[in-house]
Amino acid sequence: QVQLVESGGGLVQPGGSLTLSCAASGCTFSSYVMNWYRQAPGKERELVASITSSGGSTMDADSVKGRFTISRDNAKNTVYLQMNSLKPEDTAVYYCNAKLSRGATIRYDYWGQGTQVTVSS
Repeated sequence: QVQLVESGGGLVQPGGSLTLSCAASGCTFSSYVMNWYRQAPGKERELVASITSSGGSTMDADSVKGRFTISRDNAKNTVYLQMNSLKPEDTAVYYCNAKLSRGATIRYDYWGQGTQVTVSS
């Protein structure tokens, strides 16, 4: 059974930093593209950052570019999201996601339970 367990969320002041972690188990972690999504109250879930299975390529949403960094450690089956210069609009539940595709078809798609990030003074 695949499990994704996020940690590291919490309350932080504007301008502060947090690092989210997502530990995976029950899957061949190094085969999966890993993503961080977030969902704010009343808004749709949005993709924040993505990293390829090898870690050789990353993508960041425009809203977090230059502030957030996604990384992974395949030896530890863990993906990270370093968040700097946090803004109140970054407040959301952050979800870890693992995807494995074959061509254009998503074969496996797993989600964590989410971790709350609140940016407020």
